[in-house]
Amino acid sequence: MIYLDHCATTPMSAKALDTYTKTAQSFYGNEQSLHDDGEAASQLLQHCRAKLTTIIHGKSEGIYFTSGGSDSNITALLSLAYGNEDYGKHIITSPLEHPSVYQALNRLNQEGFSVSEVKVKSNGEVCLDSLQQLLRDDTILVTITHASSETGVIQPLKDIGRILEGKNVVFHSDTVQTFAKVPIDITSYQLDAISISAHKLNGPKNCGACYIAPGTNWKGLYSGVTHQQGWKPGTIDIPGVTAFTEAALAFHEHHAETTAYWKRMQQWMLTNLSDDVFSLFGDIDNRLPHHLALRAKGKEGQWIMLECNRNGIAISSGSACKSSDSSPPKSLIAMGHTAEAAHGLFRISFGKDTTYRELEKTVEVLHRITA
Repeated sequence: MIYLDHCATTPMSAKALDTYTKTAQSFYGNEQSLHDDGEAASQLLQHCRAKLTTIIHGKSEGIYFTSGGSDSNITALLSLAYGNEDYGKHIITSPLEHPSVYQALNRLNQEGFSVSEVKVKSNGEVCLDSLQQLLRDDTILVTITHASSETGVIQPLKDIGRILEGKNVVFHSDTVQTFAKVPIDITSYQLDAISISAHKLNGPKNCGACYIAPGTNWKGLYSGVTHQQGWKPGTIDIPGVTAFTEAALAFHEHHAETTAYWKRMQQWMLTNLSDDVFSLFGDIDNRLPHHLALRAKGKEGQWIMLECNRNGIAISSGSACKSSDSSPPKSLIAMGHTAEAAHGLFRISFGKDTTYRELEKTVEVLHRITA
């Protein structure tokens, strides 16, 4: 099988798997226990926190571990909203977000918070003028993804940070698709919180984290919890965290050459796919280097995905976490595409080990099934 669905999930790297196994064998103590085995696990956990925050130029005490990206988004948004509701109940987001963001915001909306969505330009970037116009005196939280899993377009977080500078507004971003792959500087972007996940970068599934800048108000969702300063109950998966850290550092340390490799692949694919049949959704330059959001004229994206699967190629027809309803991708409708065009979305996403031979086979199959 040719696997080209790395934005959905990735295989664990050999180093991450080895790290997981060795840690599970040697650091099995509960990091909250007071004996030596517990202390050893606690020290390893603090080491991982420090290493992960070097990637985003943050502070180690700002890392809180979760069960993955969706958990990070939901827990962060609820905690940040509850922790700041004394200042207002207005939240701003975009129509480009992961389903987990909407799950959290829908709950908040039912609880008396109000949610506004910024407009989106035709190239897939949020409209900064729209954001500026939506800000109110009671706005407490802005959450804008760093890059949509559907469109792949990278959002202008630094510009958003400038707009929010000096305002009493918490700035959160879902960086699950970009963490360790696209440079993120918490300070220069003026971000207060981000969500990250391990399995998007060759780490283990069911492991993720939130970063919340020290000093940012948040309120835990569970009463009486002592783990992670009251963030979440449950013993932290130390082997999972260490494998996550190993995988993230490997991506971060080699991101320049990996990005260049992926960009060449991206351009090769676009050059070799017929313009008469295939078209790209979103900005051609300002996008994830390993991501292509495509449409084949007159074909449903899900049909393309199933035909590719029948030919031994794994791609996606959108977010792996999207509900099973038949509505077109919200992000593409916001960009001005018709429902028919939006239903044509299929996504190809590369990994570290993707080869040109695999891409050649994929192009051949795509041309054959759409002929």
